[in-house]
Amino acid sequence: MTQTADERAGAILHGIGASARRPDATLKVTGEFAYASDLWLEGMVWGATLRSPHPSAWIRSIDVGPALRMPGVRAVLTHEDVPGAKYFGLEHKDQPVLAVDEVRYQGEPVALVAADHPETARRAAAAIEVVYEVRPAVTDPRESRRFVRHQPVRRGDTFEAEVVVRGEYEVGMQDQAFLGPEAGLAVPAEDGGVDLFIATQWLHVDRDQLAPCLGLPPEKVRLTLSGVGGAFGAREDLSMQIHACMLALRLNRPVKISYGREESFFGHVHRHPARMRYEHGATRDGRLVYVKADILLDGGAYCSSSPAVVGNAASLGVGPYEVPNVHVDATGVYTNNPPCGAMRGFGAVQACYAYESQMDLLAQACGLSPVEVRTRNAVAQGSRLATGQVIDAPAPLADMLKRLESMPLPPERTDADLRSLPGGVSQTTHGESVRRGVGYGVGIKNICFSEGFDDYSTARVRAELVGGEPHVTVHTAAAEVGQGLVTVQAQIARTELGVANVTVATADTSVGSAGSSSASRQSYVTGGAVRAACQAVRERFQGLPAKEALERFGPIEETREYRHRPTYPLDPVTGQGDSHTQLALCVHRAVVDVDVELGLAKVVELAAVQDVGRIMNPQALEGQIHGGTAQGLGLALMEEIQVRDGRVLNPSFTDYLIPTILDMPPMKLEILENADPAAPYGLRGAGEPPTLSSTPAVAAAVRAATGLRLTRVPIRPEDIALSE
Repeated sequence: MTQTADERAGAILHGIGASARRPDATLKVTGEFAYASDLWLEGMVWGATLRSPHPSAWIRSIDVGPALRMPGVRAVLTHEDVPGAKYFGLEHKDQPVLAVDEVRYQGEPVALVAADHPETARRAAAAIEVVYEVRPAVTDPRESRRFVRHQPVRRGDTFEAEVVVRGEYEVGMQDQAFLGPEAGLAVPAEDGGVDLFIATQWLHVDRDQLAPCLGLPPEKVRLTLSGVGGAFGAREDLSMQIHACMLALRLNRPVKISYGREESFFGHVHRHPARMRYEHGATRDGRLVYVKADILLDGGAYCSSSPAVVGNAASLGVGPYEVPNVHVDATGVYTNNPPCGAMRGFGAVQACYAYESQMDLLAQACGLSPVEVRTRNAVAQGSRLATGQVIDAPAPLADMLKRLESMPLPPERTDADLRSLPGGVSQTTHGESVRRGVGYGVGIKNICFSEGFDDYSTARVRAELVGGEPHVTVHTAAAEVGQGLVTVQAQIARTELGVANVTVATADTSVGSAGSSSASRQSYVTGGAVRAACQAVRERFQGLPAKEALERFGPIEETREYRHRPTYPLDPVTGQGDSHTQLALCVHRAVVDVDVELGLAKVVELAAVQDVGRIMNPQALEGQIHGGTAQGLGLALMEEIQVRDGRVLNPSFTDYLIPTILDMPPMKLEILENADPAAPYGLRGAGEPPTLSSTPAVAAAVRAATGLRLTRVPIRPEDIALSE
């Protein structure tokens, strides 16, 4: 295609491979960006939710009278007022819109209120009188007899070796801790339907769950993406979507629901806690002979995405290592703990902490360095996973480890600046008991949806003249949740069409599904769809420059779907099968100072090497790797929802700790580009892998500093304070 000099310059400046500026950047920095919690419409009322205080109980009666008698209250709804199906769910419809005759976790929605003022709505919800008959709660996953999924992986028959190391590991319940609590605005429509403006990760799956519960056909439930303040998996499941729509349709007026931070902790799913037993067998020189693993995942009260989490934990449960003999059992169970679902790296994160801890044990047993034992067993292109799937794209793990090890270490500690010490900002130490450790972590993560899921995205691209110059509009239903997808879609259009002026329309359900903004899949599938639609538009230019073609033919619009290559379910008995589309690798090194008297740890430096296939936007990519690393650090040292007897003890950012700027260290980063021939532009999903490998790297560094086994994350102060 012939391009003008200006078109070529625009494509080069802002196309694929450039750090194109985010269109929402200035507004977010200045605080002017409109998030879902900022939604407002004339005449709207406010919704509030009454939630169960018990993790397990029968509901004997509900008296809504006290709430209805309060001035300003417009409606009070219970399960009897659900207009359609009373149950919904991401994979299985097992979750009630409002509790019917029982509650299965603390925080389960029981009733709804709409009122003229949000505080009135909250007071009215609290005034509803519910009689519960509390019953024993199942909170230990080892005692549960209700299974979500059991997935074995079996390969080989040799389970004896010269060197054997065993360990039992635990991962606590982590929260996604996004900065914009759940919010949305439901507006009744003249056709009897409803328009919902919502912060979510998957518009179409929300619609497909909403419509049956509202008793409406899908075309009468229209969703538009509103400003999203982060997601990380927690917005895949419904929170207040059905509730807002029910109230709006009942009152025939707009209804807004906006959670506070405490309610947000109860209103969304969390990362699955895990208990894991591992056994690694190897030759004396450290080459793996077999791996046995038993992975138990606590799914909480409802199914959510637990089946997929179990599948990932099973298929990736031995890590990116050559292992001829494998015996893995991954199981997800129901309990009366808070529901758990998707969170960045789901399933693979938990397993990674365990198998990497085992690799460090194996290194010690064989007298090898942590890097050498990993290098000797590293997968490469042509290797087979435990499931038998062949890695058919570049996987230069051994080279990545060597590059990581060769990075200079930070200078030795001097104690000249107390702020550089663990707890030094609070002047709790002068460095008398501080020890330094170095640790490594390796992770492998599947990209896109797996196990035969019909994973696709749709894009509509329109080229036209605006003010006499070519202008392109890209329209998809892909949710921008902070990852920079809007920027990448525009970059693809500029690259493919050579037109600098590109607008990405607001995502909504008036265009075909783009799937979920999860599994590091959107650049792959929505990027592929945008590329295909742009290529179809370009073909209609008939070889002419964009401006000339549009002058001659008028506006040109094309819609295309993109699907990645097929995947297949894991065999339910052997766990064999080509279940994944693409695999991504990241390796981390952590340097940590530990005050063994006070039990405090400070990460001094993190270094990472990641292969991304093709860099789409360098600055955005670095942000994704830094962000994923931060969440991995949080899981290693501080982030955990404390649940006791099914009750959440710390539903606030006062007590649920996340890394701040004082906790995040300098980071060295090397990004490799080994193109995946099956992927658009050769790219490889990049958002999740750094979350995997950073956690075991930090934990390994703390172990190296203290000499302790430390088999649980997050590591608590009492775990690392050495007694005299």
